[in-house]
Amino acid sequence: MALSRRQLIAAAAVGGTAAALGMPVPRAEDRVLGADEFRSLATRGYNRRFVARPAKISVPTSAEEVRRAVAEAVAENSPIAARSGGHCFDDFVDNARTRSIIDLGRMNAVFWDERHRAFSVDAGADIGGVYQALHRWGVTVPGGICLGVGMGGHVCGGGYGPLSRRFGLVADHLAGVEVVTVDAEGAAKVVVATEDGPDRDLWWAHTGGGGGNFGVVTRFLLRSPESDGSDPAHALPKPPRGMLSARLILPVTTEDSFVRLLTNYLGFFEHHSAPGNEFAGLYAPLMIRTTGTGAAEMLILFDAETPHARGRFDEFVATVSDGVFPPPILTPLTELSYADTVNQVYYAKGVNTTRVKVKAAYLRTAYSPDQLRVFYRYITDLRFLGESQLEFLPFGGAINAVAGDATAMPARDSFMKMLIHASWRLPSDDERYVRWAREMYRDVHAETGGVPVPNETYGGSYINYPDPDLADAQWNTSGLPWHAFYYGGNYRRLLRVKADVDPGNVFQHRLSIGRPDW
Repeated sequence: MALSRRQLIAAAAVGGTAAALGMPVPRAEDRVLGADEFRSLATRGYNRRFVARPAKISVPTSAEEVRRAVAEAVAENSPIAARSGGHCFDDFVDNARTRSIIDLGRMNAVFWDERHRAFSVDAGADIGGVYQALHRWGVTVPGGICLGVGMGGHVCGGGYGPLSRRFGLVADHLAGVEVVTVDAEGAAKVVVATEDGPDRDLWWAHTGGGGGNFGVVTRFLLRSPESDGSDPAHALPKPPRGMLSARLILPVTTEDSFVRLLTNYLGFFEHHSAPGNEFAGLYAPLMIRTTGTGAAEMLILFDAETPHARGRFDEFVATVSDGVFPPPILTPLTELSYADTVNQVYYAKGVNTTRVKVKAAYLRTAYSPDQLRVFYRYITDLRFLGESQLEFLPFGGAINAVAGDATAMPARDSFMKMLIHASWRLPSDDERYVRWAREMYRDVHAETGGVPVPNETYGGSYINYPDPDLADAQWNTSGLPWHAFYYGGNYRRLLRVKADVDPGNVFQHRLSIGRPDW
């Protein structure tokens, strides 16, 4: 590729400041990037299996600059992808088809928007930066535990984290969204869609409809449903003043012990999944690594303001540990402020250097002992020692207090997410690790066509953990189309929104709204 094609649409630092204050932003001049600079932006995606080879990368600092970048790409018939934090697990951005990347990394402002009576959060802001910015008002959002994830994709897919069982999804606090769309004539425009405005359907589509479907989101307007927006200090949830945290190390050495551990763990969260339950302040993700023995580690976070918090913490540890041999090891329990917990316990921002394949499921009831034995067989396979892991991520609580069609994300009656996270480093290992993940997922869900068919046991899957295999009849033999797992009965409405705001299908990827079922 000739250097002259490596264009970056940039703006001076004053542009970001002006945007944050609602002032006009000066026109940025195009400049040519050096090869190293361009390559760094082109390859900053999370999954090293996929590499983008764009002709142009735009780094706007305002919605108007995004609009111009979109308009230019449409005029050049150059396929577009928007990148926020760059953490997409699959190739929605990083693929050979994408020719124009709109990188939102410089759009990271967080401020109180008086006009909309909501917090304005740029799509390029990362979760850690948002937590820090909101702290000055004494509020937060129930976002993810990985601080480097960008808000752009996180919110659009629903967004959840350690406080979600107490406060719901991030999308449950979405009052509006600013997005650049493209009409039937190919004209790009900036639209602000709010819950109570004329573009309500476009707002709704961003409450779990997934990123990259309807346009390029430039910012979110965040305000809790119960707030009137008169006071920013009460516009979003108040975080706990303190949080208890510890790690439970579980050196599982036998299949029976593995089954006992997971039966205890899943059973506990299934029992405590209702909104407002006494363990709603508990978040305890379980990671089981491919060490050959099924060794597990659990991070336990508990809202210290919960009545009898220490006793409930002990009750949870005892329940999970019951009958597990060797006995689990509990690290010293600490209590930190919420801000210090975020800074010291949440997962710090970093650069991933591995190749990844993920597959996920929502659970409405716990896996059976036979299914757990399937997991054990795969996770202890000595051919796959390394960085891969099986994860269980608590769900439910306040998330389940919202109707399934109130937002685009329908999974409002599940208690857990299961995530197979295959991870390796050598390109030569791609085929065998991908097959390992696929076959584990297929065998665990063998009774429902190799996939978690939404029924009394499963709630489908999560679009922020995208898996194109669900649109492949070789790996999904259930007969249900891919979108049934991500959107359920909300898909028809999402299709109508797509047809209305993106009639030319400018914004598309391998699991985009409106793609063929198979």
